Amino acid sequence: MEDTRLANWGESFLGGIAGALALTAVHQAAIRVTTKAPRMDVVGERAIVKTVAALGRTPPPEPSLYRMALAGDLLANSAYYSLVACGRDARLWSRAVALGIGAGLGALVVPPRVGLGRAPRSWQRSNQLMTVSWYLLGALAAACTGECLRRTRAAAA
Repeated sequence: MEDTRLANWGESFLGGIAGALALTAVHQAAIRVTTKAPRMDVVGERAIVKTVAALGRTPPPEPSLYRMALAGDLLANSAYYSLVACGRDARLWSRAVALGIGAGLGALVVPPRVGLGRAPRSWQRSNQLMTVSWYLLGALAAACTGECLRRTRAAAA
């Protein structure tokens, strides 16, 4: 009987990386094209500033702060999206949709509740729709990558 779980955690994390890269790519492209794009990077910067200040240190200057926030987003989103490829293959796509929509809604709801404030323009309906859609895109990219890796592994067996 074939194991229906993704056998390799490395494959799962590769899917997560693909999801995080897809989300980051669309976000970076959008903020270069329009000033109305969601700015979750600002929330990441605020989190770094608060954490560094709580440790009694001086926050890094803007170029470094932005890069730190971007790296943190990539790492955290990779770990989160790696959950898409964990579990039964039959539920891969429904898990991707649930996790993607959940991440997008969480990105809108959680920051103000943990003292990070709202992301710029996050009150706009179009901004909310883009945020949820982009996180969903990342989850679907993770699912697609997980599916491709699973098929490759199965064909090699």
